Amino acid sequence: MINASDFGQNFLWGVATAAAQIEGTATQYGKGPSIWDTFTAKNGKIKKNHKLDPACDFYHRYAEDIALVKLLGFKVFRFSIAWSRILPAGRGEVNQEGIRFYHNLIDECLTHGITPYITLYHWDLPQALEDEGGWTSFSINAAFNAFVSICALAYGDKVKNWIVLNEPFGYTSLGYMLGVHAPGKTGLGNFFSAVLHTALAQADGGKILRAEISKANIGTTFSCSEVIPSTQSDSDILAAKRVDCLMNRLFVEPTQGMGFPTANWDVLEKFQIEYGTWRLHERMKFDFDFIGLQNYFPLVVKYNAFIPVIQAWEVKAKSRKRPHTAMGWEVNADSFYNIVKQFAAYPSIKNILITENGAAYHDKLINGRIEDPERIEYFKLYLNALLKLKKEGINVTGYMAWTLMDNFEWAEGFTARFGLIYNDFKTQERTIKDSGYWWKEFLKK
Repeated sequence: MINASDFGQNFLWGVATAAAQIEGTATQYGKGPSIWDTFTAKNGKIKKNHKLDPACDFYHRYAEDIALVKLLGFKVFRFSIAWSRILPAGRGEVNQEGIRFYHNLIDECLTHGITPYITLYHWDLPQALEDEGGWTSFSINAAFNAFVSICALAYGDKVKNWIVLNEPFGYTSLGYMLGVHAPGKTGLGNFFSAVLHTALAQADGGKILRAEISKANIGTTFSCSEVIPSTQSDSDILAAKRVDCLMNRLFVEPTQGMGFPTANWDVLEKFQIEYGTWRLHERMKFDFDFIGLQNYFPLVVKYNAFIPVIQAWEVKAKSRKRPHTAMGWEVNADSFYNIVKQFAAYPSIKNILITENGAAYHDKLINGRIEDPERIEYFKLYLNALLKLKKEGINVTGYMAWTLMDNFEWAEGFTARFGLIYNDFKTQERTIKDSGYWWKEFLKK
């Protein structure tokens, strides 16, 4: 049986959240609309047509929720700043009520001895900027840089730990190529424009934080999945290489000064020629103090000529008769171990934090209790793999569970429950799950 002490005295234990998923008050206190406010207002975009507001009403309940973070024994609280709460029109006039809210939240964390980690962009682009093209528009970079500067100047004296972007491949692929997330755009042209501007924002943001905040600890986060070919056929192996190139390499390699990867793939080679990305290698490079990795599942892929561009098809965990969560995501701690090692192999990555990891299950509140043994087992498996990485000398210095409480889980609405705390979305009553109590015991020892 492992305990927190096995990881060393300085290991960071935390929980992660995101503004759009918990805050609520989408149209109050001076906040402007975000792309997720717009997207969720459209019928059929979100499961059961769930709407974003009031989510967990964290805006009004942050004090009790930070008290719960403390009660469970976590020392780090990761949250994001809603861009349109600070800049309702995406740029220009600053909303002082928004500035004040995050000051209050930071102060609440510090009062409880909890270290705040701020994510600057967690997917909720101001709608006013999307109206100009959003991440596909060249103008987005100047707007983003101004937002970063405002946040750095407002909070840099109190907060030293910063994350520039959350999962850039997630929002560029799901939001600008496949259209299943906000803003719902599709097509390769939109995707590649969003990729380029995002890669620039990632490095620009890091450089601004470095210049504005003394003793800043600066990172950015990547979603990652070990990509496994379904068979050892040449076509399956090449399909897996293409998927790996997009999912795992596309945004980390520019930060290393390597530019965008190609995987000998004509689609990515054309992108680099058409956009002249070689001219931007230096601008896209930044020496991050840490890289955040967010892993939930491996991907087993098979060649499929009928799938446009990528010519690859996921073989689902269920059809492979593998253990999986309520989202259908395979539970595989060995794969988690493998993907962390894959990222640790980049010579200039000196420090890795696991900035998200967790599982959704069909939680039921029965007689005031939520029994979730599968989630407890999930955490045990993944933490054992994490300890193995540490013992092998991989510099992993922290772990943040996703997530503090059940929230608005993007296209899944309120149907996917990842929290250590159960939230009744009608009454906003919080109930600590068995997994939350398990963490409390784990962190004590």
